[in-house]
Amino acid sequence: MGAKFTSGYSGTPLSRKLGIKPGFKVKLVDTPPEYRSYFNYFPEDIHEVENSTEPVHFIHFFATEAEVLTLELPPLKQQLQQDGMIWISWPKKSAKKETDLTGNIVRHIGLKHGLVDIKVCAVNEIWSALKFVIPVKDRV
Repeated sequence: MGAKFTSGYSGTPLSRKLGIKPGFKVKLVDTPPEYRSYFNYFPEDIHEVENSTEPVHFIHFFATEAEVLTLELPPLKQQLQQDGMIWISWPKKSAKKETDLTGNIVRHIGLKHGLVDIKVCAVNEIWSALKFVIPVKDRV
């Protein structure tokens, strides 16, 4: 059974919304310090990859600037397993955090880098997220 954290933003556990499964190798990029408090359940046996380029199943990248996202996305895509996922989070307008990102801008940057968005998620009252994957036709 996974570790218990404070309650999430909605009735659906965030780990389920994001598709985090036991045994996954995950990479967390620029996450807020309180990231794990967003989860009411976090699967055990998750292997967090920090300073490595080893392939991962799941990446969660928190961005506030389009320029940073544009620069950091290509190496993250290279680290992604062919059937893996990258969640890109940006602050909601209602959060009143300084950002030049919107869902449309995040989508455009992902598409420009050869990814497709397949799901949107409200992480919490501050962050939204888009799920990107490598298109099936482009997987090797």
